[in-house]
Amino acid sequence: MQNRLKLLILGIFGFFIFIFFSYLVHKDLFTQLDFNTTVRLQDNIPRRFDEPFSIFSEIGKFEPMIILLVIILLLRRKLWGIVAFGFFGFLHILELYGKIFVEHLPPPEFMLRAKHLIDFPQFHIRSEFSYPSGHSARAAFLSIIFGIIVLRSKKLSKIHKAIILSILIVYDVVMLVSRVYLGEHWTSDVIGGGLLGLSLGLLSILF
Repeated sequence: MQNRLKLLILGIFGFFIFIFFSYLVHKDLFTQLDFNTTVRLQDNIPRRFDEPFSIFSEIGKFEPMIILLVIILLLRRKLWGIVAFGFFGFLHILELYGKIFVEHLPPPEFMLRAKHLIDFPQFHIRSEFSYPSGHSARAAFLSIIFGIIVLRSKKLSKIHKAIILSILIVYDVVMLVSRVYLGEHWTSDVIGGGLLGLSLGLLSILF
């Protein structure tokens, strides 16, 4: 019960941070930081990473992530999976809301380095504005769910848990960095998406 209460508090707190951060983004408080971060990443990461990062970003689209969520929940065989799907859907409703009402233009065309190499059916959200990053939100959402499942597992040793959790952290970092480096999103977009996915992931794991 105590652990559930902690998850509830963390989830609600994270969600309110997302709302507050969204307000700051709407007020254009991170414009210079966003631009400087993108320039630094693109200046310091060789262009040979364009294609690997682009392929990696394809994994973060709606279609592969919903398949991964289905696999995780089928393996768990728990009724709370229905709730997780509900929160996953709510995540995309909030993403759509942000991309309509938080007037935050994406990076300019000359910064775009993404190569769209895999043609998934396009069910992800398209909008003139870029906040929050859906890729970041989905990555954080699934990582927190899978991470807590791993932590609670009685079949895995501490070493195995540490390895899996390290892989999840690396995955999230690479996903967030790739979105900024490829010129698809600003840093504030991926931070906002990460906060959204993290908070809803914590709330969904309660069930």
